[in-house]
Amino acid sequence: MTAPAAVPAPTPTAADRKRWARYLVEERAEGAVYLGLAGRRTGEEQEILLSLAEAERRHEQHWLDLLGGEPAKLPRAGFRSRMLGWMAKHFGSIFVLALAQSAEARSPYDTEAYATPAMRADEKVHHEVVRGLAARGRRRLSGSFRAAVFGANDGLVSNLALVLGIGATGVSGGFVLFSGIAGLLAGALSMGAGEFVSVRSQRELLAATEHNDDADAAAGDLDIDANELALVYRARGMEQDEALARAERIVRAAQAGVRRSATGPIGVRSGGEDHEIVGSAWTAAISSFLLFASGAIVPVLPWIFGLQGTTAIVVALILVGIALLSTGAMVGILSGGPPLRRGLRQLAIGFGAAAVTYLLGLLFGVGVA
Repeated sequence: MTAPAAVPAPTPTAADRKRWARYLVEERAEGAVYLGLAGRRTGEEQEILLSLAEAERRHEQHWLDLLGGEPAKLPRAGFRSRMLGWMAKHFGSIFVLALAQSAEARSPYDTEAYATPAMRADEKVHHEVVRGLAARGRRRLSGSFRAAVFGANDGLVSNLALVLGIGATGVSGGFVLFSGIAGLLAGALSMGAGEFVSVRSQRELLAATEHNDDADAAAGDLDIDANELALVYRARGMEQDEALARAERIVRAAQAGVRRSATGPIGVRSGGEDHEIVGSAWTAAISSFLLFASGAIVPVLPWIFGLQGTTAIVVALILVGIALLSTGAMVGILSGGPPLRRGLRQLAIGFGAAAVTYLLGLLFGVGVA
């Protein structure tokens, strides 16, 4: 891509030069983000990120040319840009790409008279490039992240509802603590057992669908013009013509005494690959147990540290509220949506469920009294 052409314009004002200086430091900061990410990647993704950094350098040069060289004093880059640069250098995670995607979507050049059309087009292209890179990371992370959010939130909400419901009946703090610990263990064990059974059952189902080469082994005795070997390949997902051609090759090779290596048909996933995707039943069970427990322990903390009554309930609500807002915000960042809105949605759902059990606890407490 050619370097941006200079833009003829009236004599710049002090406000113009101040704005150019801000653009300059932001372009440098964005370039540093891409360089930081590239340093933690290899292959194609690294090349793409280095190309993005080079494009930001061209934009930086544009503002330097307008300013007449490096200014004696430059403003600091925005907090968001500095935070992204630090995260890219030290972590290089999908969260950085997701945040960078949001940043690229808010280019100021659409209304900037001193930006060139090429720069405006570059920013739109950068948004799509970063979105594509972030999408790769989201696909790699989606399964495990879904399980993590589900497990932790399930523990947070279910145990908060449990301790609030029991606490509202007016029982002692020790009874609430015991109930919370019991709820933690019961829920975590249930989650772990459920994941173990689910994954083990899926692996057994996949094992039952794996193909073998018994039919190929008997190919030397088949009639080359009339046999059902092609049906085996059609049942595995091959098109009719491809299945017939493969069957003929195998029969001819078998009759000629050539031994074929045991390979599955092209385009059909092997059972081993399926098993790798599903994962280990024990890993899934332990992960689910720990994730649920990590969430379920939060509502119980006030009672563990000796708080009682309304004070314990308020502290539990604050702690769980922070956790729900944090997980919701992370979902928002990864999905490219507004973090605050996602966090508030998570908070409303969790507190809504807890409020129902608290009201029931109050009702039963009045009844017992």
